[in-house]
Amino acid sequence: MASSDYPQSDYLRIDHSSGPFRIAMVVPPYFDVPPKAYGGVEAVVADLVDSLVDRGHEVTLLGAGESGTKAKFMPVWDRAVPERLGEPFPEVVHALRVRRAIEELAATSSVDLVHDHTFAGPLNAFAFQQLGLPTVLTVHGPIEDDIYRYYRDLGDEVALVAISDRQRELASGLNWSGRVHNALNVDDWPFRVEKDDYALFLGRFNECKAPHLALEAAHAAGIPLVLAGKCSERTEQAYFEEKVRPLLTDNDHLFGLADTSAKRKLLANARCLLFPIRWEEPFGMVMIESMVCGTPVVALRGGAVSEVIVDGVTGRICDDPAELPEAIEAVKEMDPIACRAHVQAKFGSDTLGFGYEQVYRRLLRAKKRFGAVPVDAKPIDAEPVDTTMPVPTSIRVAASGLA
Repeated sequence: MASSDYPQSDYLRIDHSSGPFRIAMVVPPYFDVPPKAYGGVEAVVADLVDSLVDRGHEVTLLGAGESGTKAKFMPVWDRAVPERLGEPFPEVVHALRVRRAIEELAATSSVDLVHDHTFAGPLNAFAFQQLGLPTVLTVHGPIEDDIYRYYRDLGDEVALVAISDRQRELASGLNWSGRVHNALNVDDWPFRVEKDDYALFLGRFNECKAPHLALEAAHAAGIPLVLAGKCSERTEQAYFEEKVRPLLTDNDHLFGLADTSAKRKLLANARCLLFPIRWEEPFGMVMIESMVCGTPVVALRGGAVSEVIVDGVTGRICDDPAELPEAIEAVKEMDPIACRAHVQAKFGSDTLGFGYEQVYRRLLRAKKRFGAVPVDAKPIDAEPVDTTMPVPTSIRVAASGLA
């Protein structure tokens, strides 16, 4: 069949092979972008948006609160609503308001595709399809049971992007269009070679993040532990009272929820970060946040841990909690410069922008040629999209020399 015989999709009105993209970027309504404290999705989106703008693309950010990015900001709420996180109603209302806003953008021909980072937002995909706009969805969370069925039932109207190979492996059969690791702007993060004598736990207080294991490991290793993170929901508080409080000693310090500035200082000064997860975490931003500050990570194997940490160079990966104390001692000898070089090479914000460019371009070309592509169609997903940005020679040499 000649290329001219393929059914042409009404998704596309222009050829994107060389020109910049015009992207409607949708974030949840709960936190500012970038966030002032808690908000992992918002932090990633902020760096993604700035990277895309720096690479010549036009980005309109739709969300709530204040925006500190380089994108044009279109708020669809009067303010961010963090107190309503976890409620279904804001998700539905947000999706409706975003749909109306994107309809306005489409009417002025100022958008080519929608990139959504919310849960309910993809339900707008069919409506956007009628406007000639494909929908890309980054899956930031775990995919189990009902969530798997939800993403499966979205079908080929939504192109899913995984944030790790492990996440994609555990949910095969979905309409994956690629994998792009999360990343950050290295220049925004402090770096310190000399470390203070404490280990750090930074995360939510729950069974999956397992700060109780961090406490047990730190005590066994004879090192003070600073615990910083979110503990505001009822289930988090119940877990804290049952599993964490009984283990606290005079050598441990409860910091509370750290804002952006405090978090970076804690990470830069720590001897190591403890990441004793007990679940299949899709990525784990705090690991690269720690390493970019020159601080190695001691983690339990799970989720994307083995994709993020270079075992023996930027941290230690353990298979059993009993191995953690020895690993804490071992990482004292690891080079902070190697930790930062690893993040710069593999998880810098340029890799984020570059990766999503590949996803956008391949998706749009496939839609243009084949129309709506089913989940098992070879043109869009016969091979994983190569979202790995070429590493500059200087970084490769530095990283290899320090390892």
